[in-house]
Amino acid sequence: MSNDQTAALTEVSRPSRYLGAELGSLCKPDDQVEVRMALAFPDVYDVGMSHIGFPILYTILNQLEGVAAERVFSPWIDMEAWLRKHDQPLCSLESQRPLGQFDIIGFTLQYELSYTNLLTMLDLAGVARRRQQRSEDAPLVVVGGPCAFNPEPLADFFDVALIGDGEEAVVELVELVRQRRRAGWSKTRLLSELARLEGFYVPAFYQVEYLDDGRVADISPVTDEFPAQVRRRFLADLDRAPFPTNPIVPFLQTVHNRVAVEIARGCPRGCRFCQAGYIYRPVREREPETIRQLINESLERSGFEEISLLSLSTGDYSCIEPLLQRLMREHAGNQVAVSLPSLRVGTLTPELMDEIKKVRKTGFTLAPEAGSERLRQVINKGIREEDLLTATAQAYQAGWRLIKLYFMQGLPTEIDADLEAIIALAAAVKRSGKGTGGNDVNVAVSTFVPKPHTPFQWEAQIGLAETRRRQSLLRDGLRQKKLRFKYHEAELSFLEGVFARGDRRLGQVIEAATDLGCRFDGWREHFDFGRWQQAFAACNLEPEWYLRQREEDETLPWGHIDCGLPKEFFIAERRKALQGASTVDCRDGDCHGCGVCDFEQLRMRFAQRAVVDPAESVTDVSIAEAAPERFTRVRLILSKLGRARMVGHLEYLKMFQRALRRTRLPVRFSQGFHPTPKVSYLEALPLGVASQAELIDLELLYPMAIEKVISDINVQLPEGFKIIKGDLIPWKSPSPSVAVASSCYLVPLPEQPPPDLERRISSLLSAAQQMVTRMKKGVPIAINVRESLVAIALTTEGLEIELTKGGPLLLAAWLLDLEVEQVRRLGVVKTGNKLRD
Repeated sequence: MSNDQTAALTEVSRPSRYLGAELGSLCKPDDQVEVRMALAFPDVYDVGMSHIGFPILYTILNQLEGVAAERVFSPWIDMEAWLRKHDQPLCSLESQRPLGQFDIIGFTLQYELSYTNLLTMLDLAGVARRRQQRSEDAPLVVVGGPCAFNPEPLADFFDVALIGDGEEAVVELVELVRQRRRAGWSKTRLLSELARLEGFYVPAFYQVEYLDDGRVADISPVTDEFPAQVRRRFLADLDRAPFPTNPIVPFLQTVHNRVAVEIARGCPRGCRFCQAGYIYRPVREREPETIRQLINESLERSGFEEISLLSLSTGDYSCIEPLLQRLMREHAGNQVAVSLPSLRVGTLTPELMDEIKKVRKTGFTLAPEAGSERLRQVINKGIREEDLLTATAQAYQAGWRLIKLYFMQGLPTEIDADLEAIIALAAAVKRSGKGTGGNDVNVAVSTFVPKPHTPFQWEAQIGLAETRRRQSLLRDGLRQKKLRFKYHEAELSFLEGVFARGDRRLGQVIEAATDLGCRFDGWREHFDFGRWQQAFAACNLEPEWYLRQREEDETLPWGHIDCGLPKEFFIAERRKALQGASTVDCRDGDCHGCGVCDFEQLRMRFAQRAVVDPAESVTDVSIAEAAPERFTRVRLILSKLGRARMVGHLEYLKMFQRALRRTRLPVRFSQGFHPTPKVSYLEALPLGVASQAELIDLELLYPMAIEKVISDINVQLPEGFKIIKGDLIPWKSPSPSVAVASSCYLVPLPEQPPPDLERRISSLLSAAQQMVTRMKKGVPIAINVRESLVAIALTTEGLEIELTKGGPLLLAAWLLDLEVEQVRRLGVVKTGNKLRD
């Protein structure tokens, strides 16, 4: 990070979002890089780092010789303001290189309401928004992800869309960019080469014509050399595909902070509302032994406390029970939990639940989607109420106290009776836990948004007024049953629906909304529907028009994107839905004839059940409890310097705990439901204050050489953290916070310190108290800064301050006549501690 941008870290919230240098991240030297690709996520770091596709592409690209992949996320509102105020560019985390200096910027599109963030990131990078306005040497702007299956609303802003699986296609992309650099191709030549490859859509080579009523008349290539339809890219064999085993370990708590392994891709269930179920066909499973090896390596290198087995329906994985049993036997002893975030009623068994709860209950969520049996038939969900209630009763009996239920409102053919069925079903779930000690139920209801490449892509979406009416009906009914209700704001679902099935004309609306200040539209606290209404009005477009029912013979804005399933299949499924007819799982009946498989290379691939035998003996990797008389206590002194000073206290604690897990040292754990390592720390260090003297007490099961303890931990610490000393201490020694009588700090002086600084110091030392006001959550609070002051001296290096508790920032700010944030930027350092006698 440049010196200019380092200053920003003391002025923005959650500065560790922008630090980089996390364990597992990779920054290649300039002389080893020929092609640079920025993996860009148009949302904040906390969200983007939880996306499974990011580390897959990061690993694949960085394994290529001469190729560097780096990460960049949408800066939060305060950081964007700082960058604009100081005329600083948006930079990558790894090399802190401005985004505009990359060869490729690849955006992952997970959510329609992130589109304004994409334009904002281009603005902050100094890259022209519209592709026609970008120069020959500007970065190639690429998009991918599920929203790329209807790329038209963003077609004016990107150069290439990668449609489908990216593992192999992204390699072809960077190799063509490398070839362009070597051969001196024009950008047009590069785009032409890409457009001839399967899975790459270049909007500049496709023209759109409209009917007088606004519908799309035709989308066609400008010349015959490009295909009329861009076929999705397929990865034939997931088990052989690269997968990261050296996870990046964030300092801060991200949305999903764990070892996540994709155990299967695709789903054969055929839920008619689910875009992912169609665009990721066919089902391809990883072998259980492959999964086990990926998890073991990832845990060893990350120190994460949780494993997540990811797929669209984890419970449908062919070997789920034996795999889970094996993982629990290997990792429960190390207090590692296993979560299955996408469980389905019908795949849950008491045996499965018994395995999940062994370490800690990681959450129990079920998605019936519709309240009535009739409507579940329409959407092909295939869940019977009696099966759901059996599953929830078993969960309550197994010790879960809260069950989360997910439903949708506004589904095709829905009537009020179906909404009343949601209320009745949720109440029945609550009753299924009666007598078990706890039976809380949370009900979350989202508004159905028809998505491209599904049987419901032609259906109408309910409008704002009807959305609110149905939400009100549900809210009142669930309140009477004493059930908690969560819902999506009507305006958010409305906009999502507009852009999900939108056309190329919406690009001007996105641009206008961005200019009006729309950012983070998926975040309630930042969403401003009024600005969006203003943008639509300025562009003379009616957003409600995009929610209308479409005709089956209508040219759809995404009709030139081939997801692998023909239009005729979706029409047949739509008609079955309206008849209330179900379509069985691909694995349970005859082939649906959806057209995605060639039954040679591209086909359903299932794991072999015989590979994992839960009865097979495994090495117990847990550390057995030693005899109490061998317990050992170690006191460590840690330095926290450079960018590490911007890591908050809770982030620091989590970072150190995970480092300990990676060392495999024989650390003692606490007892109880959520065991944690027996580690004690000093009180929190103020954010932005460096330290040469952080104390950490560590309890071990048996004695070890202190040199080995120090070296083993230092190998695992991120940049900026280092154990500089360690000692064995008596077992009953007081904790660091009790043992330390006072701490010493050095506060460098500003360029122009107050001329009466010595008088201020003398006055402070002779005073009984000195009240100073600081703001806490907008409320002024008076604090006596004299109370904890032991000594203060003015030296050539700055102010040397000794305190019994707290940090020196407020005190130094009063002495130096500065704001606290100005003092934070001076480079304050804790230099030592004085222990009690």
